[in-house]
Amino acid sequence: MALTVLMLTPGYPGEMPLFARGLSMQGASVLGVANGPSHELPSLTRRHLAGYLQVGDLFTDTASAITQIQRWLGGRTVDRVCCLWEPGIELAAQIREALGVPGQSFAQAQRFRNKDLMKQALAAGGVRVPRHQVASTASEIWAAAEAIGYPLIIKPIAGAGSVDTFRCDEAADVARALTQLGHVPEMNVEEFIEGEEFTYDTICARGDIKYFHIGVYRPRPLIARTNEWISPQTLSYRHVDDPWVAGGRAMGEQVLKVLEYDTGFSHMEWYRKADGEVIFGEIGARPPGARTVDLMNFASDVDLFTGWAEAETQGTFSLDIERKYHCASISKRAHGHGRLTRIEGLDGLRQRCGDAICTVDLLPIGSPRRDWKTSLLSDGYVTLRHPDWQTTLQMADAVGTDLQLFAE
Repeated sequence: MALTVLMLTPGYPGEMPLFARGLSMQGASVLGVANGPSHELPSLTRRHLAGYLQVGDLFTDTASAITQIQRWLGGRTVDRVCCLWEPGIELAAQIREALGVPGQSFAQAQRFRNKDLMKQALAAGGVRVPRHQVASTASEIWAAAEAIGYPLIIKPIAGAGSVDTFRCDEAADVARALTQLGHVPEMNVEEFIEGEEFTYDTICARGDIKYFHIGVYRPRPLIARTNEWISPQTLSYRHVDDPWVAGGRAMGEQVLKVLEYDTGFSHMEWYRKADGEVIFGEIGARPPGARTVDLMNFASDVDLFTGWAEAETQGTFSLDIERKYHCASISKRAHGHGRLTRIEGLDGLRQRCGDAICTVDLLPIGSPRRDWKTSLLSDGYVTLRHPDWQTTLQMADAVGTDLQLFAE
């Protein structure tokens, strides 16, 4: 008998239609819920939904949203509730509890969204986390800075990625950060970890890790988010048994166990210091963004959108994972402001990299630039793959330097 899956925001962000398709391909009847009208859904999403409900106050009035969903469902039974977008993780848990659907509880979801609760639970479980304090006023931020010491990071308790995140090396940096944080109600002030930054991403089913992935950021996201000239790279590392990443992999397994993660995608960020010490960063009960799942697929020639759906609906994972390639995604930011006027260097890159290039997705000429501070993919991106790590890095760097976009 086909399962009925309620999926929040099946059309946004950009990868969500592929997850909706995955559920449908696994035989599920997919019911979509979002705050926009159905005609705004991507066509791929619409093709794979069995029903859709628009809830205008989905993210502003939880009680009202749940009432509308219950009324819409009538006597229909829901087997799973899915949300793969960070802002909806707690809402999905509340809907599960209201409908009596198994899956991540609200209390569990809070430990994946609230960075203070998250780090408290992990520290109690023996995981090395940065020293941190919660602050909701300027005076509390100053007090936390004095207690933790410099350098430090100030970031939202329930944030995603590096948005509204500030590195502070001295008091003057804290003062500058405070001028930009008036819209954030609660902050986490924590020790800044100097080191390389990685990810540990998984698909779990019934408490078992069915698939895992190691990612590498070049440079660290905080640096990329504060320097417009940089072409940020996210890389998929093929040699997952390498000592370079072994500590982070072991930590990831420990983190999921402590947080009692059961079923779904997870995305963890971690640090490796020069002396080899590994330190937890943060974790989300969702897949990585910025089309990183595409990198995982390119690395093994698989479809993890459908693989996740199998784990979610059936508790199994039948994909055969052979790690064939290192992969890289390089985001590009145009020079200038306004609309894109020209692209230079693409033909030369195609000649140099050949079939190592998997995707070229750049804004069309005439398109307005995106906000590079809020868009992870900026004004477009290139993905590529190669079995050799150094060759992959060299090609990724060539995309960064040789491919140039211009706007005016």
